[in-house]
Amino acid sequence: MPDVSVIVVTWNTRDMTLRCLEHLFGAIEGIDAEVLVVDNASSDGTAGAIAERHPHVKLIRNEKNLGFAAANNLAMEKAEGGYVLLLNSDAMVEPDAVRGQIDFMDSHRDAGACGAQLLNEDGTRQNSFDNFPSFATELLPKRLLRTLMPKKYPGKKQAYTEPLEVDSVLGTCMMVRAEAVRQVGPMDEDFFFLYEETDWCLRMRGAGWRIFFLPSARAVHLQGATKASRRSAAKIEYYRSLYTYFRKHRGAFRSAVFRGLKFCALFVNMCSMFLANLFTLFTSPRMRRRLGVYARAFLWHVMLCPSGYGLRKENS
Repeated sequence: MPDVSVIVVTWNTRDMTLRCLEHLFGAIEGIDAEVLVVDNASSDGTAGAIAERHPHVKLIRNEKNLGFAAANNLAMEKAEGGYVLLLNSDAMVEPDAVRGQIDFMDSHRDAGACGAQLLNEDGTRQNSFDNFPSFATELLPKRLLRTLMPKKYPGKKQAYTEPLEVDSVLGTCMMVRAEAVRQVGPMDEDFFFLYEETDWCLRMRGAGWRIFFLPSARAVHLQGATKASRRSAAKIEYYRSLYTYFRKHRGAFRSAVFRGLKFCALFVNMCSMFLANLFTLFTSPRMRRRLGVYARAFLWHVMLCPSGYGLRKENS
C-alpha cells in the first residue's frame, strides 16, 4: 500500500496541470506514492497531454464536468494510500511539502487533515485556512474580524512558524487520513464548487478528528483559473454552495435569514458598483466586469436561485 495517494482534478487547465505535475514528481521523489489525475471533460487537450507525458499516472477521464467534490470522490474510490493528498491543478508544491505533511500526520494520530501554506508567485502568503462560515464571517469584513480578534479569526497576516489547529483548511493542498475518510465518508457532492472541504472538515471535527494548518509545508497557488474564466457563473456557484452549507449545518430558519441578509448585501454592492461606474463614465473594464458579475448574481437571487445557472449547469 502506498504511503500517499495524490489526487489532482483538472478542467481546461492543461499547461498549469502539467506544471503542477512536474513540481509534484519532484516533491514525492523517494516517497511511496501514487498519482491520480481526474480530467473533468476538458476541451483543451489536458487528458491527452497527461497521458502522453506521464503514462504512469492513473488518469480518469470523465465525460462531463462532475465538479470538485464528485471528481475527488471518484479518485478516492480507487486510491490505495494511507493518506490522500488533494492538490489543485493550479498549485505547485515545494520540494519538502509532501514529506512534511506525511511526517506531521504520522506523528499526530488524531489529525484527520492538514493543509499547506499557500503562497503567491512572489512569495507572499495567501489565506490557507478559515473559520467555519457564520453570520459574522460572511456578513462582516473578514479583514476587520482578523484585525480586531486575531486569535478567534486567524489569517494570513499572522506569520505562523508552528502547526496551528484550525476549523478548516483549503482543499488546494490538503492531506487527509484515509481512516478519517472511511469514518466520515467522502465529500458531499451537493457542493459542486467551493465549501466542500469546509463541510468535510466540520464533519471530521464532529467525529473527533483535529484539523491543522502546517506552515512549513508550502505550495505556490496561482488561484482562480476556473473563477477567472467564468466569473459570473462562479459567483452564483459561490452563493449556492454557501447556502447549501448553511441549510445543512445551521437549520432552515437561520439559513433563510442568512440568505435574505446576503441578498441585501449583494444589492448594496451592486448599487455601489453602478455608482462607481457612473462616476468614471463606465471607462474601467474591471469595474464594468464587476458590475456585470453583481448584476447576474442579483438576477439569480430575484429568480429565487434556480438550478439552471452557475458552473454546474454550464458543464452538465
